[in-house]
Amino acid sequence: MQQKRRAGDPAGTDVVEVYDEFVYLVRFLTAGERAHDGSLTLAQHSLLGYIARNPGCRATDISEVFGVNRSTVSRQLRNGVDAGWVDAGTGPTRLGHPLHLTARGTALLAATVARRHDEVRAGLDGWGEDDLELFVRLLRRFREGVESTATPPTDKNDGVTSA
Repeated sequence: MQQKRRAGDPAGTDVVEVYDEFVYLVRFLTAGERAHDGSLTLAQHSLLGYIARNPGCRATDISEVFGVNRSTVSRQLRNGVDAGWVDAGTGPTRLGHPLHLTARGTALLAATVARRHDEVRAGLDGWGEDDLELFVRLLRRFREGVESTATPPTDKNDGVTSA
């Protein structure tokens, strides 16, 4: 559906089309079906990735960085502990328990990252090097433009162990 472009839109970009494509990508990336193929959901992937990058972190840290209620983090953590992916060490209850990935959690995260990389690789199949470089530059430019209008994230996604 073609929308009328508004004067002043950056480079005449149709914001509606860009937004629609992002919505489609987010739906693809967060699809619950991933759990059926042995991969982590986006929420699980994000949680395990954060713990992998920040061993010894606590639920309160995750809650603060992700901007969600502690009860949401606690529910996800309980699932991760029950599944054998996360080890909640001992520590004062009021501070929360230090969190670490188990060997099983580390292996599952690595396998999920590999599958997601394969999905991206499949989507880029047939692209030339110039197209890939341009695509990465444009994505970074867009992200930096969006980030400049928001509070910068405190968790730098390293692209290897997280969503």
